[in-house]
Amino acid sequence: MKVVIIGASGNIGSYIRDEALARGHQVTAIVRHLEKITLQHPHLRVVKADILKDKVDELVKGHDAVISAYNPGWNNPDIYNEQIKGYKAIISGVKKAGIKRLLVVGGAGSLEVAPGVQLIDTVTFPENIKGGVLATREVLYMLRKEQELEWTFLSPPASIAPGERTGRYRVGKDQLLKNEKGDSKISTQDYAVAMLDELEHPQHIRERFTVAY
Repeated sequence: MKVVIIGASGNIGSYIRDEALARGHQVTAIVRHLEKITLQHPHLRVVKADILKDKVDELVKGHDAVISAYNPGWNNPDIYNEQIKGYKAIISGVKKAGIKRLLVVGGAGSLEVAPGVQLIDTVTFPENIKGGVLATREVLYMLRKEQELEWTFLSPPASIAPGERTGRYRVGKDQLLKNEKGDSKISTQDYAVAMLDELEHPQHIRERFTVAY
C-alpha cells in the first residue's frame, strides 16, 4: 500500500514507519524536522511539513491510507489546543483528499481501569502529561462522531517503550489490559506490529481498540 505516516520521526511513529517499510509498503513520512530521519530506503519518501500550517489534503492525496502519530510535543505549553487543532486539520484533509482509511496513535488515558473510571482520572496519573492526554481523548471523541472515514484509534497500554519485537499481543477494547502480574505494557515494536496488522487486515473500523502483553 501507499501509506502516509504523520509524525514518522517520533517515539512511536518511527517504529510504525520501520514496520511498514519492512512489510513492503511505500511510505511517505511527514515530519517537522527532516534531519530526524537519516534512514535511506527505496520505498521511503520524507516530506517536511507543519500540520498546523500546510494543506493536509495536498500532503496525503494519492495514498491508500494515513497513519497519524501526530503530537505537537509533550513539552509544548499549548499541547492541548494544538493537538486538537492539528487533528481537526488531519481529519478534514484526509477526507478532502478522498482517502477513507485513517489510523490514529491513541493514548492509554481514556481506557477504563474500573467501570466509569478512566486511567487519567486516577490519583497516580502524572500531572505533567495531562494536557496532551486530555487532548488525545478529545480526538477519540471527535472520531466517534465521524461517519465518513474508516478510522481506527489504537490505544497503547499504560507502559510503552522500545524493547523486543515478538509479533504477539493481546487485544482489548475500552478497558486497560493487564497481565497476571498486574502490569500493563507492550514494546513500541509490537505496538507497531499491531498497527500494521490492523492496516492490512482491518478488524476495528470506526472503533478504538488496545493491545498489551
